[in-house]
Amino acid sequence: MSTTEPRSVQTQNQQHSLASPRVLRWGQHLVTAILLVIALLRQVSAQNNALPAILISLLFAAWYSAGFILHAKNRIFPKPTWWLALLLGIWIASLLISAEFMWLAFSLWLLIGHQLPFLPSVLWSVVVYAFTLLAPYLHHTQLSLASAAGPLVGGLFAWGISRGYLQMERDAQERTSLVNSLMRAQQEMAALQEDLARSQHEAGIAAERTRLAREIHDTIAQQLSSIGLHAKAATGASNAGAAQEALQRIDQLSAQALNDLRRIIAALAPAELDSQALAGALSRVLENFSSDSGVESALDIEPGLPLLDPSVQIALLRTAQSALSNVRRHAQATKVVVSLSFSDDEVRLDIVDDGIGFTPPAGRLLPNTHVGGFGLTAMNRRLIELGGGLEVESAAGDGTALCAHLPLRARKDKP
Repeated sequence: MSTTEPRSVQTQNQQHSLASPRVLRWGQHLVTAILLVIALLRQVSAQNNALPAILISLLFAAWYSAGFILHAKNRIFPKPTWWLALLLGIWIASLLISAEFMWLAFSLWLLIGHQLPFLPSVLWSVVVYAFTLLAPYLHHTQLSLASAAGPLVGGLFAWGISRGYLQMERDAQERTSLVNSLMRAQQEMAALQEDLARSQHEAGIAAERTRLAREIHDTIAQQLSSIGLHAKAATGASNAGAAQEALQRIDQLSAQALNDLRRIIAALAPAELDSQALAGALSRVLENFSSDSGVESALDIEPGLPLLDPSVQIALLRTAQSALSNVRRHAQATKVVVSLSFSDDEVRLDIVDDGIGFTPPAGRLLPNTHVGGFGLTAMNRRLIELGGGLEVESAAGDGTALCAHLPLRARKDKP
C-alpha cells in the first residue's frame, strides 16, 4: 500500500481545509468583534452612558477572549456552561445600559448552538430572544413587529449555523480518527507483509535444506557407503587381483559422487537423466547395485511408457536408488526385481526383494510417518509432495515390496 495519497484525496483535503472548524471559529470571533464595535459606536455616538458602555464592552470582550484563549492552551477553566452563563450575565447587564447591545445576541446564539447540547441550547436561545424583546421595551417603552421579528430570524439563522458548525467539527474529528486508523492499519499491514516475507523466506530455506538432504542421501551418501564397503573388501582381499578390482570400483564411485555433488551445487537435474530416459537410468542404477552388492537384479518396464515430467522421473529414480541402498544394507536379499508400469493417470514403480523383511506401520503412510530410517521417510515425503505416495508391504522372513506411485504429471502442493 502506498503512503502517498491520490491526487483526488489531496484536493479534497485542500478544500476541507478552507472550510475547517478553525477557519469558522475565527470567523465567529470576527463577527463578535464587529457586533461589539457597532453596538459601542452607536451608544457612544448617542452621547448617553458612554463610559459605562465602554466598560461593559471591555468586560464582555475580556471574558469572551479569556474563555477561548485559556481553553486553547488546555488550562483549568470553568465548564462552557458556567462560562456562557457569566457571559450571558454580562450581556444582560449591557442591555440595562443600552439596547444597542442587542447586536451581541447574534454572537451569543452562535456560541450557545455550538457549546451546548441540543435541548439546553434551545432553552438558552429562547432566554436570549426574550431579553432581545425586553430591552427595547425597557428603554423605549415600546415593542414593534420589526424589533420582534428581526431577532427571531437572526436567532434561528445563527443557531442553525452554529449547529452546522458543530457537526462540521465532529465530522473533522471523525475524519481525523479515520485517517489515523488507516495509517495504523497501513503500518500493521506493512508489518504483516514483512512477517509474511520472512516466513516465506524461512520456509524456502527449510524446503531447500530438505531437498538438499534428500539429494545428498540418495546420491553421495549411498556412493560413500559403497566406497566404504569396497574399501573393506580391498583391505580384506586375499589376493592382489581382488584388491585391485575393489580399488577400481572405489575410483569409479568417487568420480560419480564428485559429479553428483557438482550437479547438486549447480541445482541441475540428476546426472543419470541428462542423456537418457528413466528406463535407461534405472538400468544403470541396477547394474551398479548388482556390481556393488552381488545381489541378482532384474528390471521390468511396461512397453509404451509415456514421456514423464522431469520432476516425476527424478522422484522415481531417487526412490529406486534409496530403496536399493536399503536392500544392500539391511535386507540380506539374493534377488531384487524393479518394475515400472503405468495406467491412464498414474505411473508405478515396484521394488521387490526376497530379504529378511521387517514389520512396517499399518495403514496409509502420511507425510510425517517415520518408517525405519531417514531413507523411507524421505521417499514418502518426496512422493506425497508430487501428489503420489509410497506403500510398503513386508513381513519378517518374507521379503519387502515397495510401491511408489505418482500422477503422470506432477501436481506439487504449494502453501
